[in-house]
Amino acid sequence: MKAIQLNRFGGPDVLNYVELPDPVPEEGEVTVKILASGVNPSDWKIREGKFQARMPNVLPIIPGWECSGIVVQRGFAARRFEVGDEVFSYCRRPWIEKGTYAERICLPESYLSLKPKSLTHEEAAGIPLAGLTAYQCLFQAASCSKGDLVLILGASGGVGSFAVQLARIAGAKVVAVASARNEKYVLSLGADDFIDYSEGELRNTFLSKYPGGADLILDFVGGETFSQGFACAKSDGNIVSILVKEMPPETRVRGSYVFVEPNAKQLDELAGWADEGRLKVHVSEIFGLAEAADAQQRISQLHTRGKVILKM
Repeated sequence: MKAIQLNRFGGPDVLNYVELPDPVPEEGEVTVKILASGVNPSDWKIREGKFQARMPNVLPIIPGWECSGIVVQRGFAARRFEVGDEVFSYCRRPWIEKGTYAERICLPESYLSLKPKSLTHEEAAGIPLAGLTAYQCLFQAASCSKGDLVLILGASGGVGSFAVQLARIAGAKVVAVASARNEKYVLSLGADDFIDYSEGELRNTFLSKYPGGADLILDFVGGETFSQGFACAKSDGNIVSILVKEMPPETRVRGSYVFVEPNAKQLDELAGWADEGRLKVHVSEIFGLAEAADAQQRISQLHTRGKVILKM
């Protein structure tokens, strides 16, 4: 199989386009022929060695944590899926080694869900990591429900795009924070209001409109934007971040950090909403597998709208 592999940490030049033996499924696993893989900020951070303190890294590494494809082989006792089933998956294991920048991957059946029928493989590959992250921020770390006021920092990115839509599915009122060029985009996803993060202090802009504060703040940006957002929470409100682990010592606000976990049941829900037309996937750009370095360069600029995808 063709794959992207790195033997050392560094810049885009460490990504090698290589030929490797096809993997063989173990007990309870299936082999998926990957047709598309999502590209995420975590991919270039792993490439640069920034995940070594967080998870074991086993070189050589095939990057990538999400995919869409077709089941082509079943291991012993793997019976949930048939050969030929179209599936998609969030593929993170407890260690970083064999990912989705490849033509094939072996995965536990428990990681997989049937691909949304209405989506292409390129679209479906953009859901698992970002979609599950948004889901787990909204409904596990917090309890987003009808009538909540939700402030989303970084609303135009991969995770933010799903968070806007899922919050609206839950019946919440959504205030989206992004750059001015993305205003129409996030409003098209269902956001009720928009704030350009470059115009003045976020806390002043938000609290002048919503003096009672937000019930829930989702932080997909970190840094100073997180600090500004923290001040926008109502007393007893929630702030959930995927970047900031240590929350300020503030007793009036409940803070949580989310590092997304595989969950096939939640993927099934996301697939259902996609097939109902309630959850859209915006693919901003598609690269070939051999162009993985260019794809990671694009995502590392941190101004991507929606998802970047590798097509096998």
